[in-house]
Amino acid sequence: MGKVELIEQQIKELSPEELSQLRAWFLEFNWAQWDHQFERDVAAGTLDALAEKALRDHAAGKTTPL
Repeated sequence: MGKVELIEQQIKELSPEELSQLRAWFLEFNWAQWDHQFERDVAAGTLDALAEKALRDHAAGKTTPL
């Protein structure tokens, strides 16, 4: 049995309260991972082209207010 399958089996055995705790922890963990990846992409300039296009589109009146 691989790691994922073992984790899945253990999750199935959690009580509702434990599952709720795991869910809250995982959401926080997942967002932190996303934030770190976003920071790496910004630092590497990966998003520069997208930002420039968005600013050009906005300056050209191609956006709508939220």
